[in-house]
Amino acid sequence: MTKIHLLDPRLANQIAAGEVVERPASVVKELLENSLDAGARRIELEVEEGGVKLIRVRDDGEGIAHEDLPLALSRHATSKITVLEDLESVASLGFRGEALASISSVSRLSLSTAREGSDSGWSARSEGRDMEAVLSPVAHPRGTTVEVRDLFFNTPARRKFLRTEKTEFNHLDEVVKRQALSRYDVGFSLRHNGRAIHSLKPADSQLEQERRLAAVCGPAFMEQALFIDREAMGLRLWGWVALPSFSRSQADLQHFYVNGRYVRDRLVVHAVRQAYRDVLFHGRHPAFVLYLELAPASVDVNVHPTKHEVRFRDGRTVHDFIFRTLHKVLADVRPETVEQNASLPALTSEPMMAMPETQSAMSLAASGAGSSTSGLASTPTDFAGGYQSQYRPQFASSQSSGVADQQAAYQRLHAAADGDGEGSHLAPPLGYALAQLKGVYILAENQQGLVLVDMHAAHERITYERMKNARDGEGIRSQPLLVPINLAVSEREADCAEQHGEVFAELGMRIERAAAESVIVRELPAILADTSVEQLVRDVLSDLLEFGSSDRIRAHINEILSTMACHGSVRANRRLTLPEMNSLLRDMEATERSGQCNHGRPTWVQVGMAELDKWFLRGR
Repeated sequence: MTKIHLLDPRLANQIAAGEVVERPASVVKELLENSLDAGARRIELEVEEGGVKLIRVRDDGEGIAHEDLPLALSRHATSKITVLEDLESVASLGFRGEALASISSVSRLSLSTAREGSDSGWSARSEGRDMEAVLSPVAHPRGTTVEVRDLFFNTPARRKFLRTEKTEFNHLDEVVKRQALSRYDVGFSLRHNGRAIHSLKPADSQLEQERRLAAVCGPAFMEQALFIDREAMGLRLWGWVALPSFSRSQADLQHFYVNGRYVRDRLVVHAVRQAYRDVLFHGRHPAFVLYLELAPASVDVNVHPTKHEVRFRDGRTVHDFIFRTLHKVLADVRPETVEQNASLPALTSEPMMAMPETQSAMSLAASGAGSSTSGLASTPTDFAGGYQSQYRPQFASSQSSGVADQQAAYQRLHAAADGDGEGSHLAPPLGYALAQLKGVYILAENQQGLVLVDMHAAHERITYERMKNARDGEGIRSQPLLVPINLAVSEREADCAEQHGEVFAELGMRIERAAAESVIVRELPAILADTSVEQLVRDVLSDLLEFGSSDRIRAHINEILSTMACHGSVRANRRLTLPEMNSLLRDMEATERSGQCNHGRPTWVQVGMAELDKWFLRGR
């Protein structure tokens, strides 16, 4: 073996560059973060050949003092932190002091800068084996310009791994978009090969922020996005989440920021997936742009050189906060929430109440379809706690009510409820039933035009939500196992099972520790009697260890309830009367997540008058 020796600074920096500089997009990310940390209000980015030939970043930030320039291109030199306490609560995007040194070791880098009130600017470039900074005066306005040329010119093996110019530019463009979404108060511009790609002005108001969001994520996202802003337990979550109907085939429109830093965190992804689980079609991905704000000391950003990963001090609290916030927002999405119905007044719905002994016309469609399962009612619609539409009596009085009669009944109901006679201008979001098409779809008329409803999918969701409410009202029933099941687990898993005994009890399970690496399952939820117990317990323990919480047991129970609701819902080719159809429409307006069935399929669609006129060339 050769003798142990010190690496020369350039080689050490080139090795470190393998962690920081993967492709041109990595260079742009580091430079943009430095500009933002410098207080820039305007950042101009110019690239050539996908960033391989040239990357030039100009900003109007504070600039770098002349005496600090020799250290600017040195490794482990930074102005962001000085002691360990600063690292534990770092608020800046950069802090490692590695970026410029790593970039300059694999490219031809020059840095020009000037501070406010300085007589002239200064330029720095690293040269030679020891990468010493060479300074020279230069004319430059306030701010900093970093120019990176010929990336990987001295590491040809790394350059061979670069993709085509288009692919590399797409990655670079994505980085610019992410940074533009992280700081709405900063203007961004991007030029590629002399052609303007982006020119984003600073956005201070919510309307201007939404315009930037539409420019970056597309107008279709904004048309289907809901704004949220919630604060609790020292955490604040705000941003935009897309309706379940705007799902994606891949997770390419998911932006999550922690204190302004773009991150890809498994805990966050898990919480979001849980919130969308009941309303997202299988194999699809939600779209969102969300911002989590918390105390810097509550999150560790010093996890990976690229700083894409973070660790939360209390991951369980963060997970539950994100999940519950999004779950509530998605649950409250009703027909009147959708933008095309934004002009309609919100329905005044009654609180959940017990179903009367005489079931509704729609509930009767499910009679005989279910079977008694583990103490549950014989039919899905026989649950206590279901929602009884306040509009049903008015519509059930006549088997041939026309739209005018339905409208009059609806307005009388709201006028009586309001007590001020102002119900004459109200109309339900899903309108009034007109007819049934092929025994599958309900055709209804509302203020916007035509509404098409998949009656089975809609009734399936209504029945499913009633069953879940009934389960939550009476709790999860458990039953002792005739022969307890002994499971061999790791010591860490056994500790987790012992520590979270109350969590298992709330979910209808009783698990006891039998030995250092063994647990005994004594009770299970009654409805999960036929489930693979071993796999379920192991999955729950895995979730508890990784995320601090688990929703798998409830998910399994919900899957069974979903199947029961599917079998107990009105089937295709069953002819419904107008009162039955209107009862279904009113129940949809009062049911959570009624826009999708249990499997994530849409339950209704709006066809506006403008689109109908377009079909028939009216107004041309």
